[in-house]
Amino acid sequence: MQNDPTLGEVMRRLDDVRQDLKEDLRELGTRLDGKVSMERYQLEQLARDEALRLLAERVTAVEKSREQEAKDKLQEDQRIADRRAADRRLLFSALIAPVLLLLLTVYIQARGAGA
Repeated sequence: MQNDPTLGEVMRRLDDVRQDLKEDLRELGTRLDGKVSMERYQLEQLARDEALRLLAERVTAVEKSREQEAKDKLQEDQRIADRRAADRRLLFSALIAPVLLLLLTVYIQARGAGA
């Protein structure tokens, strides 16, 4: 009987075990509060996937827009080059060709008059 605990000691030990159990349950509760439910996780994942899809669409739209701008600029440059070539042809046919023909006529008349 000497080694048997008294009723007071048993109660104190049970009270200590109960307090430890309460603390463990409280700690477990706080840890579970920090966890996310599977439904919420899936919803967040779907929202993130949708945001990434929208971002990819925006990037694709921007790339297409830039490609179209480059194509338009190339066409505009080609149109300007064609216009310059047409202006050169017009200049030749309106100014230089008549002057050359006039000089040729004067040369031929001078040759014919001298013969």
